[in-house]
Amino acid sequence: MEKPSQMPEVRGGIVPYLIVENAAAAAQFYEKAFGAEVVAHMDPDAKGRTMHLHLYINGGSLMLCDPFPEHGAGFVPHHRGVNLLLRVKNIQAAWQRAVDAGARVMSPLQRMFWGDDYGELRDPFGVSWSMAETPK
Repeated sequence: MEKPSQMPEVRGGIVPYLIVENAAAAAQFYEKAFGAEVVAHMDPDAKGRTMHLHLYINGGSLMLCDPFPEHGAGFVPHHRGVNLLLRVKNIQAAWQRAVDAGARVMSPLQRMFWGDDYGELRDPFGVSWSMAETPK
């Protein structure tokens, strides 16, 4: 991953910033599973921890880092109470891509009572994701 010459645009009104074990591996997973693009990163520190990665996923920004408990950024397994929603086109293909990359199905993809096709996944780093598409 090469550092950009300038800071990339931050996209989205609310930008999730995840603390995950092995942020560099998570970024690679998100590239494979969700088509993410790494637009900025900091080199690992002497302990191999990455302090900052900035990705574009599905038109928005997602930022992540390794845990740095000495700076108040500790790790909480499974990010309880948080779910990242991806509204996609062609949900069948997007869903299959994520599952093939290693995301675990938590709630199968199905037509919901509110009309969307929707399902929930958990990535190998403990982050919950949902996908939704409103059928035409």
